[in-house]
Amino acid sequence: MHPLDNVIWEALSTRQAEFAESFDQARRFPHEVTTLTAFLEPSPRGYSSLAGLVPSGGVAVLSLNAPYEPQPGWDVVTSFLGLQMVWDGGYAEHTAAGTRGVSSLPPITKLGSADSPDMVELTRLTRPGPFGTRTHELGKYLGIRREGKLVAMAGERLKVPGYTEVSAVCTHPEHAGKGYARVLMVEIMQEIRRRGETPFLHVKQDNTRAIELYQKLAFRTRMVVHFTMLKRLQS
Repeated sequence: MHPLDNVIWEALSTRQAEFAESFDQARRFPHEVTTLTAFLEPSPRGYSSLAGLVPSGGVAVLSLNAPYEPQPGWDVVTSFLGLQMVWDGGYAEHTAAGTRGVSSLPPITKLGSADSPDMVELTRLTRPGPFGTRTHELGKYLGIRREGKLVAMAGERLKVPGYTEVSAVCTHPEHAGKGYARVLMVEIMQEIRRRGETPFLHVKQDNTRAIELYQKLAFRTRMVVHFTMLKRLQS
């Protein structure tokens, strides 16, 4: 199996195993890190294992390779199609100075625990995907501030052998179109490549604007993913 086929499970089994909360064939990150959850396979045992890991009323976000099939004890909160895209090693604008329209780019800053409230606020506004108060612990995160306010960021999330995910790419609507996301992505990609790894990412299938940016940065679609948020029913 390719390490990106069941990437959340693989991350929690290898490079990010220190974050794993486990029960039989299910694993998840601590809720304050992210709601991403996985099992070895979407079988009755897999969902039973998931029930042993998620409390009644709790939620789990799964990345499935096929549409979700209704399971006893679970209710769908939301679901959508996403693309898993992988950098193909082709041409990309790998210097901030060469990025069009950002000649007056504010300083790029490294984000950490002190920035967590601002990071959560920005992701709640822009909804790039699950983001918690401790998501920044998963990797390097960079941001751009204007007048002290965090207006754009990008970082690293899932890590598996040979690959690291570029994630939480978002820009405040009032600052869209200034090239901030592109510059931050390039910086994160450079960091990943310096470690000899390949960048990959996930994006909603209908987010055409983001997909166009990722394609310009030499990402190609590897597979379609069925993201599903489930809520465990009261037992």
